[in-house]
Parts: sequence; structure tokens; C-alpha cells
Amino acid sequence: MFGYLNKTKLIKNDLKGIVKLMYQDVSEDTWDQENLTKRNLDFTIDSIRYIDAYTTRLSTTQRGRELLKNHFENFVIRIGAYIGEVIKTNINQDYKWYEYDSVYHFSSALDEVNSGIKTETVLYSKKKDRVIIPLTMVAQYLEGNPAHTNFLEYVEETIKQNS
Repeated sequence: MFGYLNKTKLIKNDLKGIVKLMYQDVSEDTWDQENLTKRNLDFTIDSIRYIDAYTTRLSTTQRGRELLKNHFENFVIRIGAYIGEVIKTNINQDYKWYEYDSVYHFSSALDEVNSGIKTETVLYSKKKDRVIIPLTMVAQYLEGNPAHTNFLEYVEETIKQNS
């Protein structure tokens, strides 16, 4: 509750390199090969439609459910990093990737928020003292507890709230 009393240094954890895996480390599935490309995943809001289609395929096919079960955290980090970069690019402010714990101890912005996964990284604006938590949102969505209808809705709403 009083995280801001324990001011510590923010620890960066840039996920931009992980984002490239969304199109560089694609499965042999034809749909993935044709749609998860650098050209389609261009950090525009519209590119989130490919992420929505991809996660729908993951959650509705036997192979996809098996992959999610065995590699859940990897999917959360990759998809969450991509979504976060789209948000960050379109907000165009001082949001940067930081380790959850360092933001928790630096600011009171996370006092009422629980970390979604063990290696949580958040987007944090020092100027606005605001946090965006795309990885937690992706984890909830993939677990079947979505706070939004789809990722596009989440991205549009988050950009609007933080611009």
C-alpha cells in the first residue's frame, strides 16, 4: 500500500527484442507463416487484428490448446510484448518497459495490482506515474478470463485512456 515510501531505482526490462519473435519464430502452420509476418505485424493498431485471429486459433484448435498448455508463459510474454509495443508506439509518450517489482517499490501506481505472471514486466510512465500491464491482460485472456472482448478493444481503450 505504501510502495512509494520505499523509493528504489527502476529496473528496465525492454521486451522489444521479444516482439520480433512473433514473426521470426513462427510455427510451420500455413496460417502462421502467411499472417504472422513482419509486414503484417507493423505495430499499427490494425495489426492487432492478426494477434486476435492468432489467439483465437490457439484457443480453439487442439494443437493450439496443446501449445498454450505447454508454453503458456512464452505466449503471454510474446503476445503481451507485441501488444505493449503497439500501445507504446501509438501513445508516443514516455512509457518504457520496467520490471514489475521495481515499479512497485518506486511508485504507488501498482499498490492495488497483483502481478499476473512470475516474470512480469510493465509499461510505466514516470512523468504520469501510470502503469499499463499488457502481459497480465494477455494471461487473463488466454486463461479464459478476459476483461475485454478482444485485444483490439483493449489496445484502443488503453491508447485512448493514456494519450
